Amino acid sequence: MRRTWTLAAATLATLLLAGCLLLPGRFTSAIDLRKDGTFSFAYRGEIHVLALSKLADEERNRQNDTASFEPSACFVDQTGEERPCTSNEIADQKRAWEEDVATTRAAAAEKKKSDEQMAKAMLGGIDPSDPRAAQEFAERLRRQKGWKSVIDKGDGKFEVEYAITGKLTHDFSFPTVEKLPMVMPFVTVIRRADGSVRIDAPAFAAGGGNTPFMGMAAMAAEEKSQKAGGGGMPVMDGTLVLTTDGEILANNTDEGPVAGASGRMLQWKVSGRTKDAPTALVRINP
Repeated sequence: MRRTWTLAAATLATLLLAGCLLLPGRFTSAIDLRKDGTFSFAYRGEIHVLALSKLADEERNRQNDTASFEPSACFVDQTGEERPCTSNEIADQKRAWEEDVATTRAAAAEKKKSDEQMAKAMLGGIDPSDPRAAQEFAERLRRQKGWKSVIDKGDGKFEVEYAITGKLTHDFSFPTVEKLPMVMPFVTVIRRADGSVRIDAPAFAAGGGNTPFMGMAAMAAEEKSQKAGGGGMPVMDGTLVLTTDGEILANNTDEGPVAGASGRMLQWKVSGRTKDAPTALVRINP
């Protein structure tokens, strides 16, 4: 379990520094893109807020473990043979140990304070150590257009339903959260000057250039699923479907486009072992 926690904690820190404050869990997601620019997007399932997870709490508090002094062995200078330590030698050892522990704890306390300030800034002012932090985060989402349902499931996991429809007159990114400065998008829809639209889903992959640390998260999640207890990373398992009546110029699905009732359809099944992020290029009327 020590190895699992260490890997997961290291992954957590790396992901947070990379801007991966939010990660998908189990989900279904759909995009509908029409030639006249009509656009709809939906996401239903889990979103994990890493800074609110138990793993993050363990990382903040792991230096609180109690430590006890154990004397080191003493040796005869001439022969190198082990001998009983004198009371003065033991006292000197204990004094040095206490000084080292005090220095280590002071450094840990300073790091903990710095980490808490960073986590609060990343959460847009929400203090992750506050018992109401998850509720406050959920309330912030509910205020934004498109979030139909946000349910706190504990340990930084939220069950959400998001849906939005309109004209694609500007670029789109999901999720965007008020006051959060560092969120790697799950899905982006970018309009080009030539009338085409590029769809990318950088968070829906364990590898690739956009998300180099997601593979580490997948490894930690797999270890967690094999062992009981302890911290671990969220497990990603979902489906992204794109339906359009536009011209599909490029895509990286396994099966390619298939005919549907309202146009051509692309489908990506993603998991913690998915290497390449879903991507497609579609031409619609400029």
